Amino acid sequence: MKKQILLLLTAILLLLAAACSPQSSPSTTSNPSVSAPAGTPTDIWNALFQHTPVPWTTPLPPLEPTILDATYVKINPRLATPFPCRRCPDYALEGGLWKFSLSKGVFRIYYTMNGWRSLGSYAVSEDRLYLFNDPYCNRETGIYKWKLEDGSLTLTEIEDPCSQGLRAANLADQPWLSCTPPNVEAMITDHWQKPHGCDPKDS
Repeated sequence: MKKQILLLLTAILLLLAAACSPQSSPSTTSNPSVSAPAGTPTDIWNALFQHTPVPWTTPLPPLEPTILDATYVKINPRLATPFPCRRCPDYALEGGLWKFSLSKGVFRIYYTMNGWRSLGSYAVSEDRLYLFNDPYCNRETGIYKWKLEDGSLTLTEIEDPCSQGLRAANLADQPWLSCTPPNVEAMITDHWQKPHGCDPKDS
């Protein structure tokens, strides 16, 4: 009898000791937050086509094709590498690849070196190109004379005060090369001298 009581007391003491001993809680390792990777130039350019202009002061033109509709590119030969800045001048003419799209009354422009971009409305009348509804100069209209020859678009400023003349200095600096194939055969075979910077979706 005494032996059974002794065994019972021993079991109770062991249970009490286990209950009173500190228990280590499982450690939780939180995954470090990973910021979304910056989009590639192609991603940023394609995303720009998901946006449309705001009719700041002028109604949006009808979504109809024009004679100038295409994506154009140019590579500015300036050697200086653009430096990061919190508020770079809009339309500042820097070296590297620029892309310019005219599509059914909407123009889009993109500088691939630092991600700067804009969009607005445009209209074509004879040999005049009108740019308006640009968020960087929403009260101003740019007027240019255009010439499209052998896939090369040349713009000559008539009047454009946007960004203190920086937009005109950029757009008229050098010809823009079209990413549209010159004929049906070139479009089907893709055998043509495609300008550097043209993506498949630009054709």
